[in-house]
Amino acid sequence: MKRIFVFVIVLFSLVLSACGGTTSVPAQPAATSAPADSGSAPTEAPAQPTEPPAPVSNYPEQSIEIIAPANPGGGWDTLARTIQISLETEKLVSQPLSVTNKPGGGGGVGLAFMAAQKGTDYTLVVYSPPLIINAINGTFEGKTYKDLTPLAKLITDYQIIVVRADSPYQTLEDLLVAIRADPKALKFAGVSSPGSMDHVAFAKIAKAAGIDPKAMDYIAFAGGGEATTALLGGDVAFLSTGIGESVAQLEAGTIRALAITAPERLTSDLLKDVPTVKEAGYDVEYEIWRGVFGPADMSPDAKAYWEATIKKMVESPTWKAQLEKLNWSDAYASSEEFTTFLAQETESYTTMLTELGFAK
Repeated sequence: MKRIFVFVIVLFSLVLSACGGTTSVPAQPAATSAPADSGSAPTEAPAQPTEPPAPVSNYPEQSIEIIAPANPGGGWDTLARTIQISLETEKLVSQPLSVTNKPGGGGGVGLAFMAAQKGTDYTLVVYSPPLIINAINGTFEGKTYKDLTPLAKLITDYQIIVVRADSPYQTLEDLLVAIRADPKALKFAGVSSPGSMDHVAFAKIAKAAGIDPKAMDYIAFAGGGEATTALLGGDVAFLSTGIGESVAQLEAGTIRALAITAPERLTSDLLKDVPTVKEAGYDVEYEIWRGVFGPADMSPDAKAYWEATIKKMVESPTWKAQLEKLNWSDAYASSEEFTTFLAQETESYTTMLTELGFAK
């Protein structure tokens, strides 16, 4: 009996011991990071919410039209087509490009068309000093460059005085002597409207030579091709035009150059022997700037696109080759710089046209 009691005691102790070995120990909370010291790893900062990406512009999404506000053959037409060739050759624009001629009113028809495109993004236009001059002389009936968005000034050209190859006038002075004798006897032509660029350029020379510019007969044509035809046909004695428009006929030998309005002679093989007006003894220079514009109130996306694209264009091999071919000088200026330049040109031309008697 005693042995049984001892056995029960031992058995009970073993059971208690087994139960104690399987009893769960309460989980301890995870240890928190200790304050950083020279041996501890840095605590990772919590992730910050990211800003959503800026929307990407899809401009342009349709074809683009470039307006030349004159007939084919003139400086505006040549520039518009040079821009088209350069952009297409360099593959800088993903949409089709076309050039449309809108002649009339010394560029006024084109300006009125552009005014109607206000707030749109798919029409560009090219202009030169008549954009300023014709606003001052009243031709544009209240419209100015401020009715457009200046995108970039592109090139500088100079005026050239040309005669037919068989003309009796061999020098600028020969021509001026004949005009002094009878200002009405020698008609001259240009592409810009009366009182505008081609007219003003030679009027400056005439005034410097002691001739009343208003006593002369100036005939305006809507395109360079028409003006050249009039010269070759003997309808006018000489032509006042941009150098770029005269290159083809000079190369063909159908016309001769008497003088250019550049500050010094040009270096191209075609023009290196053509004297400046200054060499003839008259302190006259005349620069023809040319630039590209969009409609007023262009969207910021479209304006930024064209500023960037035009900058790439003027740095391209195609554009540079065209400048050399046409004897144009690079005169690139950004949209902001061009806008400032146009305000300065307005002041300068106001003074000039007043002195010549062309201002209204």
